[in-house]
Amino acid sequence: MKAYSTQMEAAQKGIVTCQMKQVLVSENISEDKLLRGLAEGRIVIPSNKNHNNLTAKGVGAGLTTKINVNLGVSEDCCDMELELEKVRKAIAYKTDAIMDLSTFGNTRDFRRCVIDISCVMIGTVPVYDAVAMYGKDVAGIRVDDFFDTVRMHAEDGVDFMTIHAGLNRSAVSRIRQSPRLTHVVSRGGAILLEWMESNNQENPFYEHFDRILEICRDYDVTISLGDGLRPGCLHDATDAAQIQELIVLGELTQKAWESKVQVMIEGPGHVPLNEIAANMLIQKKLCHGAPFYVLGPIVTDVAPGYDHITSAIGGAIAAAHGADFLCYVTPAEHLRLPDLEDMKEGIIAARIAAHAADIAKAIPGAIDWDHAMSKARKELDWAKMMQLAMDPEKASAYRESSRPSDDDVCSMCGDQCAVKRSRQIFEGR
Repeated sequence: MKAYSTQMEAAQKGIVTCQMKQVLVSENISEDKLLRGLAEGRIVIPSNKNHNNLTAKGVGAGLTTKINVNLGVSEDCCDMELELEKVRKAIAYKTDAIMDLSTFGNTRDFRRCVIDISCVMIGTVPVYDAVAMYGKDVAGIRVDDFFDTVRMHAEDGVDFMTIHAGLNRSAVSRIRQSPRLTHVVSRGGAILLEWMESNNQENPFYEHFDRILEICRDYDVTISLGDGLRPGCLHDATDAAQIQELIVLGELTQKAWESKVQVMIEGPGHVPLNEIAANMLIQKKLCHGAPFYVLGPIVTDVAPGYDHITSAIGGAIAAAHGADFLCYVTPAEHLRLPDLEDMKEGIIAARIAAHAADIAKAIPGAIDWDHAMSKARKELDWAKMMQLAMDPEKASAYRESSRPSDDDVCSMCGDQCAVKRSRQIFEGR
């Protein structure tokens, strides 16, 4: 029998697990710092004991900023083979995590397929599946239905789960006292809100949080405490409802840590540029330094079709100020289910944001990649530049689409290439 149930408990006992060893290989962090971060809850390693082909990664203080890809089938777009192809492509494009947000069809078979082919950590939102699987009106879902679904996802090998436990009746009262422009935009939050209002009961995930902890401890599932009251527009950012929920999430974080269960906190949403740093500070303060997982944040509401850009801007600022995990946003956000090209654009935008933030956070070794690219540019080593590019395929396609007469330069500057001229002056070549 194992001497520990979760990565957190192992770290507190000074045990270096095989998952920790995998993180140490991929990160520039000492064993002592990793163990201390895990023991204190500032780092998590989402790694369900039933996810057999996982290559574990860490999320949190002192580690590189990670990114997540959302995918899954819906009633209007139920092509499971296409979604499985997205899984394969997302891994090839170097995502760190995948969330299966399926809401229709044989969700369990699909989820198991995703886990079977994924070496990256897998997340889900069980409350979606409770609605899809039982085929009941939301009001008719039993409390046990919710928890049976959570356990099923844990048994299947899900590494982290979004649990909207902070949206309790007290937090909902804040919306009534301080009306929002867009009310509740979290899908899981809206489902639980409807259930609570229809049944005149407290959020079961809040009221029976100990049941969640028991399941997560059994399988070493990391709880991603969901932001059911995240702002869905700039008008609602950093309002009373968002902060009220965050206070509750901080209290639940401490309860989880008492049970040795790993925790991440989910965050906004839509936030103006000038409020992002404050949001990161408040979250880290109220949630005791637990890793922060943000959707975006999107910094303007008026760019549908370009929200991978609005999100990357917000994500870079958020991560530079303490966010640890970025959920990608695609050009299709607010419009439709993303296709393969949308997904690629979203992944590259999120990776750019994450890497820019790692440089700002002075993550050891992060800027070495940029220095290598700069050296290749100085040497006019085009093959090396293509190799180092974040998206070598696109960079090579642009290069090949407009070849110059002199292979040393590009077609923009040609003979007036500043790098070539200055190198001749300073280095004689």
